[in-house]
Amino acid sequence: MAYIELDCPASVKKQLAKVFEVSLRTTVPDEPDVVPLVNPCVAKAGVKISDYQCNNAMGLFAKIKGKKTGFKGPQAVGQAIVNNLPQSEMIESCSVAGPGFVNIVLSKKWMAQRLERLLIDGIDKWAPRLPVKVVMVDFSSPNIAKEMHVGHLRSTIIGDTIARMLEFSCVETLIRRNHLGDWGTQFGMLIAHLFDTYPNPDDVNETAIGDLQAFYKASKVRFDNEPEFKLRAQQSVVRLQSGEEKYRKAWERICDVSKAEFEKVYQRLGVRLEAMGESYFNDLIPVVLEKLDKLGLIEEDDGARVIFVEGVNIPIIAVKRDGGYNYSSSDLASLWYRLNEEKVEWNIYVTDVGQWQHFDMLFKAYRRAGWLPKDENEFPKCTHIGFGLVLGEDGKRFRTRSSETVRLVDLLDEAKNRSKAALLERDAVKDWSEEEIEKTADAIGYGAVKYADLKINRLTNYTFNFDQMLNDKGNTAVYLQYAHARICSIMRKSGKDIEELKRNGSIVLEHEDERALGLHLIQFPEVFEESLSNLLPNVLCEYLYNLTEIFTKKFYTNCQVVGSPEETSRLLLCEATLTVMRQCFYILGIDPVYRI
Repeated sequence: MAYIELDCPASVKKQLAKVFEVSLRTTVPDEPDVVPLVNPCVAKAGVKISDYQCNNAMGLFAKIKGKKTGFKGPQAVGQAIVNNLPQSEMIESCSVAGPGFVNIVLSKKWMAQRLERLLIDGIDKWAPRLPVKVVMVDFSSPNIAKEMHVGHLRSTIIGDTIARMLEFSCVETLIRRNHLGDWGTQFGMLIAHLFDTYPNPDDVNETAIGDLQAFYKASKVRFDNEPEFKLRAQQSVVRLQSGEEKYRKAWERICDVSKAEFEKVYQRLGVRLEAMGESYFNDLIPVVLEKLDKLGLIEEDDGARVIFVEGVNIPIIAVKRDGGYNYSSSDLASLWYRLNEEKVEWNIYVTDVGQWQHFDMLFKAYRRAGWLPKDENEFPKCTHIGFGLVLGEDGKRFRTRSSETVRLVDLLDEAKNRSKAALLERDAVKDWSEEEIEKTADAIGYGAVKYADLKINRLTNYTFNFDQMLNDKGNTAVYLQYAHARICSIMRKSGKDIEELKRNGSIVLEHEDERALGLHLIQFPEVFEESLSNLLPNVLCEYLYNLTEIFTKKFYTNCQVVGSPEETSRLLLCEATLTVMRQCFYILGIDPVYRI
């Protein structure tokens, strides 16, 4: 089920549906609420008999048979739908097949004109529009003093792509929120260990702390094994939470060092985030809990203060038995802030599927309080975007050989270094500058990691394999980037001024492979709409891969461009392909390469 309904005037599917809606009203005037069932045709046994199909006839006949309509079967209904179609420049021909299926063939002239307008107006004209103004995507969200792991990689990559989708849809205000785990009892042991190691907090910097993960582990070992240290750690939490300057300053230093480490990952991935940690909402928690208490939602349970929600046996623990707050307390407060202070109309949380129940209970509590609509499809609304695990070759959670969590910086650098080594083996790069080699290696390596994640349904686990993701054949980012570079090479080889061709040239789709490419290009808006409506980046990845296959294995193979009588038209088709490819690359957070 779609998460959100979009307004997408550029969708060919929706434009056809409007034409068929007119016919259906004429064909069955006593059935005014019939929704046109228009969808792209899928090839069977490699053969596609039409571009789109209207599949209303069978359902309609089942609904109206027995009434005095004069229709003897669904095929007669289908033929009537065709006969009652208004004149449309979109449609070249229609025919009825089987039990009333209406096969639609688009006009080649109309398709060509759509592509010409794309080149003149730009692809932004094809973007759908959201029915809301303020959207927040909450993603990445690592914990201070802990290394970012592959789970954070998935959240970061998927969250950034969803944010880019929303940006393309011209949402008025998009908030890219990094809800950092920067508060809680663990900071007591970190601060106590910090003071033992560096009595003067001013001496603490990234170099002094060194490996934050090792620093965290050392403090945890002491906390578990040294009673005196544990007591000081607990006292440190109290002093931190009471605002004592020395402890607050130490906490800020640990946070700053951690954020600097996180930024190394974000810079490599080209991801923008606005950090607002759990600590920001600490003072708001009692305020929000008091509001919930006055509404009768909070009750005592085994010494804790909890909220029960419909359909779940376990409660939300709002206040622990010791009077402390937890992850749920912070999320209850942060959501209130987002809805009431930031006026967010659509909150999107991107975390692993294991946290689904936590967010489901959070949203249900807000509906119970009347702070979210009872209907999940009404605004303001909240959506949890889950994703599966990253697995190693052994089918288990992805780790190093020593069973340690993989550092994301090391993983990304490995991808870049492998792509750089492969580049340096190519004769074509011998005259390249070191800067171009580095930039291209970045694009290929980081793009490969992103695409390997995004091309599968986000709910699915996937196996991390450098050799597969860096392969230049098959459904990989490398293959797509090579195709982009090949089209760029065609454009350079022609020596033509593409802007002049846009102004004075025209596109003709006479060859079947020109037509196949043109059809796939004009279907971008409806595919993007499907991808965004369901928040599934893999739908867009599949479209991009199919576009590359159509160009490479059909158009490029069978339609000579440079030096052909159709050169102008085919160069414009190449430019249209580059325009759509680059938009897909941008949304997926992948930098295209212009030569390899």
